[in-house]
Amino acid sequence: MGTFVDATGLACPMPIVKTKKAMNELNSGEILEIHTTDKGAKSDLAAWAKSMGHVLVKHEEEGSVFKFWIQKA
Repeated sequence: MGTFVDATGLACPMPIVKTKKAMNELNSGEILEIHTTDKGAKSDLAAWAKSMGHVLVKHEEEGSVFKFWIQKA
């Protein structure tokens, strides 16, 4: 299991802020799992990952929780 960020209950831009911080700790190729309840994060995280050259490996919705797996470039 990789690194995990729990951003549930946090409004934008906090999920991105926490994701950026955690991503800085990872080595290239490692995967970060992010959980958030912020609907805006759905497009924000995908756009951010793409702009940084990271890969959005997977995205799931489980009830009100959006789960993302992003692989560091």
